[in-house]
Amino acid sequence: MLKFIETSDAPLPLGHYSQATVIKECIYVAGQLPIDPSDDSRQFDTPEAQTLQTLRNLEAVVLASGGAKSTIAKVSIFIADIGLWPNVNTAYAEFFGDHKPARTAVPVPALPKGFLVEIDAIAYVC
Repeated sequence: MLKFIETSDAPLPLGHYSQATVIKECIYVAGQLPIDPSDDSRQFDTPEAQTLQTLRNLEAVVLASGGAKSTIAKVSIFIADIGLWPNVNTAYAEFFGDHKPARTAVPVPALPKGFLVEIDAIAYVC
């Protein structure tokens, strides 16, 4: 049975989708953006700050789905300027530490609201 996840610990969807869906033990997290769920007017101006906020949002959805940071198995990072990749990668490594999920990086021409990064993930329930 498919379960739809919604948590106020991450930004609510900007469209017609769920923050995540869970089927059996798999968690599919929708693309997360660098939006502060407690203050959506707050701006993160560096690629590192945007990446860290996006990853915090992703983790919040994974936790609400019954997973943990350590159960994130795969991420896809969409980046508006591939020239920012070293900055994004540094923040990503800081966030995950020794945990190294499989990863895809995809350069894109633009992201919603002019953000620099969007990240989605697949995780599993603890």
